[in-house]
Amino acid sequence: MHPMTMIVVKAAYDDEAGVWFIESSDMAGLNLEARSIEELRDMLPGAILDLLEAEDGDGGQGDLDVPIELIAHASTRLRSHVPA
Repeated sequence: MHPMTMIVVKAAYDDEAGVWFIESSDMAGLNLEARSIEELRDMLPGAILDLLEAEDGDGGQGDLDVPIELIAHASTRLRSHVPA
């Protein structure tokens, strides 16, 4: 495994499903969703560690201290009816 300086994870909000999900990340195979961005953030370290252990094959990661940058975006719309 190559040394990492930071793991960048981009999350988006799905209005229809009512969940935050991983839109893209530096970690291949990282797929999570959660009801809140805080819940998603808290799930990231364990899920990333699981992927690293699977990639390594023997689970021997040694000491890791890698920052995870979570970038989240959501959108909404302002609609107003202006009387004629």
